[in-house]
Amino acid sequence: MTATATPTVLTARALLLDMDGTLVNSDAVVERIWRRWAARHGLDGGEVLSVVHGRQGHASMAVLLPDRPREENLADNARMLAEETADMDGVVEVPGAAAFLAALRDLPHALVTSADVALSTARMNAAGLPLPEVRITAESVGASKPDPEGFLKGAAELGVAAADCVVFEDSGAGIAAGRAAGMTVVGVGPRAGAHGPDVVVPDLTRVRVEGLPDGTIRLHLG
Repeated sequence: MTATATPTVLTARALLLDMDGTLVNSDAVVERIWRRWAARHGLDGGEVLSVVHGRQGHASMAVLLPDRPREENLADNARMLAEETADMDGVVEVPGAAAFLAALRDLPHALVTSADVALSTARMNAAGLPLPEVRITAESVGASKPDPEGFLKGAAELGVAAADCVVFEDSGAGIAAGRAAGMTVVGVGPRAGAHGPDVVVPDLTRVRVEGLPDGTIRLHLG
């Protein structure tokens, strides 16, 4: 299926939802913190921002500073997470996110985010969004997106086959992870279209959820 904004209908048994850029617009704080990090390391801020979306911080650092020891990246990542968790200025919902989550209240879905528990909780609260009951965070996985581990764990937690899941993602790393997991991927927002999702929507106001009697979720997109 070619990525398109044309009205499309998909079916699934469960939905797996990224957070940053998909449910929560945290671009302002991500840009502030990562531009400061880039300046400290003599790197171009634009180049850094082209890498960091969708990945855990230490995985981004490994791409940007390939010769630096992993232990240093992990320590630096811990400092960055503390900075991010303390800075909620400008964090808001992606348009339509609250209504989208409300429509999923009684349907199988999970949050699959590269943020840790503290950061994901803080950002969802700042955006006024409820946390899904099933959450796969940075602590849950051994490998960051674009590795599919997080999405596969989300499907397993929900008891649904990977092929029966639809992923909602905004970043190149996240879209690649969803595709590697064998799932249909809906791209959300302006970043998504360049990374090969199956369908792309500008925001979540363009998604309508329908729960069917047999447990299937029908998605009307576009």
